[in-house]
Amino acid sequence: MAAAASIAAPVEEVKGWLESLLRFGLAGKRRIRSTAAVQVPGPPPYPQTIQDAEHLRLLSVFHYVLAGLNVLFGFFPSIYIFMGSMIISGKFGSSTLAKPDPNGWIFIIMGVLMSLLIWGMAVAFFLTGRWLGARRNWTFCFVIACISCAGFPLGTALGVFTIMVLVRPSVKGLFGKPLSGYYLNR
Repeated sequence: MAAAASIAAPVEEVKGWLESLLRFGLAGKRRIRSTAAVQVPGPPPYPQTIQDAEHLRLLSVFHYVLAGLNVLFGFFPSIYIFMGSMIISGKFGSSTLAKPDPNGWIFIIMGVLMSLLIWGMAVAFFLTGRWLGARRNWTFCFVIACISCAGFPLGTALGVFTIMVLVRPSVKGLFGKPLSGYYLNR
């Protein structure tokens, strides 16, 4: 009860100060008619909540970086697509009169599939970074963190750290709640 009284006194003092500002018109160019629209900030959240929000923000940034790297690496399998098209056209060999080989389609199909897989993971990492920052879709973020552990070394490190952060009960509590306050949205 004493804690509530010690918090209520400064809040009442701030409200009185704001009312005096409004009464004398010192609140700026736009006049506010009542103090009901003015929100007095409450006490800051617990230090663990601030640390969790910072970890989620950093993981979000690192997922964006990994998504960008995957977009770049998705172009490397185009070498297989080029080789396959050269094999099919018959220009891949010691002479230009070589007979076209239909096995070049294997190279093309494998190159296309590898590019699509890598770009699909880039989209998944981008969405994970976006949803970690917004604190939404905990299950999706956790599954992608587990899958990213297969991509050594960057994916493994990011996946392990993401799993370590996501399994904390305090972080699970942040998911699904609306973002609130200056302290958690820096």
